[in-house]
Amino acid sequence: RENVIISQEELLMMMEGAGMKCTQATLSRDLRQLGISRGFDGSGGYRYLLPSGREEAVETLPDNATAAITGMTWARGLLLISTPPGYASAVAIRIDRAGRYEIAGTVAGDDTILLIPRDSINNEAVEECLRTIFESRTITNS
Repeated sequence: RENVIISQEELLMMMEGAGMKCTQATLSRDLRQLGISRGFDGSGGYRYLLPSGREEAVETLPDNATAAITGMTWARGLLLISTPPGYASAVAIRIDRAGRYEIAGTVAGDDTILLIPRDSINNEAVEECLRTIFESRTITNS
């Protein structure tokens, strides 16, 4: 929590400096098991975030969060949302935390979100829901 780590190599060097030996493969596995992941830091870069850092990621999402949504495409009743690299998790967290009935859930990658609407909810209702969550009139599908 005291250091900002931007790469596994940097973390390995810090560990070595503290007298700990570890391979990159072991470190990678351990980070994954601990829920520590590399995420957007809010200033154009990336860093490793502790599991509680998910809340921090949401904090770094700009107030005009629609800038973080670069495109939307419907496919077989599912919505793919495109974001700049590193923004998907923060956008998905904001969607999930809104707790809207229309949205069953989201799955986020680095720059893409899969949004799963509830059964019988039409596309327009989901898009209106997103406009409400992000307080914007500019969210439209591409």
